[in-house]
Amino acid sequence: MRIGELAETVGATTKTLRFYEEQGLLPPAERTSSGYRDYTPDAIARVDFIHRGQAAGLTLAQIKQILDIRDHGHAPCHHVRDLLDTRLADIDQQIAELTALRATIATLRAEAADPMPATCTSDQVCRYL
Repeated sequence: MRIGELAETVGATTKTLRFYEEQGLLPPAERTSSGYRDYTPDAIARVDFIHRGQAAGLTLAQIKQILDIRDHGHAPCHHVRDLLDTRLADIDQQIAELTALRATIATLRAEAADPMPATCTSDQVCRYL
């Protein structure tokens, strides 16, 4: 199938598919006699995998590592598990940071519940921050 057909099928742009090919995420497509890219049906599953990896928060570099392992004939399951473990730890850290930030902002907001601009000195922008 041509690049436009693949793009429509997988919900991507042709520019994105060309980028995936340049980055080695998609193997180079065969070319027709007129020079158009001619993708095999396997490209659909591969782009779908790329999108699922991105939805899980993996980088394109990490997704490429997984695809390279598979392309060399090995199951990448252990590698994927390790990447997901790292991703979960990162998310837990972000949640902790956001929880702390929310508590700080809630405290500041509570202090600013009844603003009194007259209490701010001229050397302050706003006493609530």
